[in-house]
Amino acid sequence: MLGGKKSPLLWVVHLSVILIVLLWTLPTAGLLISSFRDKNQLAASGWWTALTTSTQNVVFRAPGADTAVEKDGKFVLTGNVLENRGGQVSAFGSTPAKPAEFQPGQAAQLRDGSTLVVQTDGTYSITYPTKPDNARGQRFAFVAAIPPRFTLDNYREVLNAEGIGSSFINSLTVAIPSTVIPILVAAFAAYALAWMKFPGRALIIAMVVGLLVVPLQMSLIPLLKFYNGVGAFFGVPSKTYLGIWLAHMGFGLPLAIYLLRNYMAGLPREIMESARVDGATDFEIFLKIVLPLSFPALASFSIFQFLWTWNDLLVAMVFLGAGNDELVLTGRLVNLLGSRGGNWEILTASAFITIVVPLLVFFTLQRFLVRGLLSGSVK
Repeated sequence: MLGGKKSPLLWVVHLSVILIVLLWTLPTAGLLISSFRDKNQLAASGWWTALTTSTQNVVFRAPGADTAVEKDGKFVLTGNVLENRGGQVSAFGSTPAKPAEFQPGQAAQLRDGSTLVVQTDGTYSITYPTKPDNARGQRFAFVAAIPPRFTLDNYREVLNAEGIGSSFINSLTVAIPSTVIPILVAAFAAYALAWMKFPGRALIIAMVVGLLVVPLQMSLIPLLKFYNGVGAFFGVPSKTYLGIWLAHMGFGLPLAIYLLRNYMAGLPREIMESARVDGATDFEIFLKIVLPLSFPALASFSIFQFLWTWNDLLVAMVFLGAGNDELVLTGRLVNLLGSRGGNWEILTASAFITIVVPLLVFFTLQRFLVRGLLSGSVK
């Protein structure tokens, strides 16, 4: 800042931060809004039009013709195409290919000889000259202006879907231990590498840094084969929660040790020396001094590890399986996408349910995130 004025570079930084925040926030906001929208409106327009009236071309199938009621020597079938959704019909057509063929109140002659009339408020009547014997309902289309409508039906359908509850518990069973176990192991290792002198310490630190760049996909199959061999030797099943906990621990340890070691190495040496003068052992120093002071770094890694394990599907499918009893929440969402690809209202609600827990974890620990990363990433 020069002469009380902000430099152009500072303005660029501020605008860049605002842009990044918008890029991360808008998709989440759109997902949340879409999850509460009516399924017909969601299929017809984007989430940014959620508060405006939307014009929709709707294909409607009337009940079976055999339900028509006799009136003045003819058989009449009545109903409402809007189905209590509100709005107004601006046009209708005798076939889905021509949804705006007739104006409301006009009579449309159908192929079977019946007459169709649709009113502005959505009420319709199909008049048959003789008693119909066709149980299949008449199919026609209409154009309507539908006001915005929000509902909880999407969440009710997802939460009542088969297997959602068990998959949610499976994800928690995978994510929580897979976050806690690497932190416990890495904290001990980081203290030893930061404050204890022993042969080969520099080599171990170099190996940890090297393991940071090893791709998960490259080591996944060899690790699975090794684990299956060990399981067969001891006579234990290969796909268990223990296996996926160990896999996530192995993939998460290099980053955890790197961050925690750098953070602990930056703690004041005088505190350690004073504790040793008072007769404290390394374990007591670690437990009573280093761990409380390292909480920001521990929280930073906890956020990353929990987000990774909660959203993971590849490791869960390989080490846990894809059965109904073992399937995690992300896998259940994939199944919903495969079997109900057209029901976007279900997919948006399901996706938002999966990110609720990570959001809670992030906002609970986010105040420690930057402090822990800045202190742990640079020495």
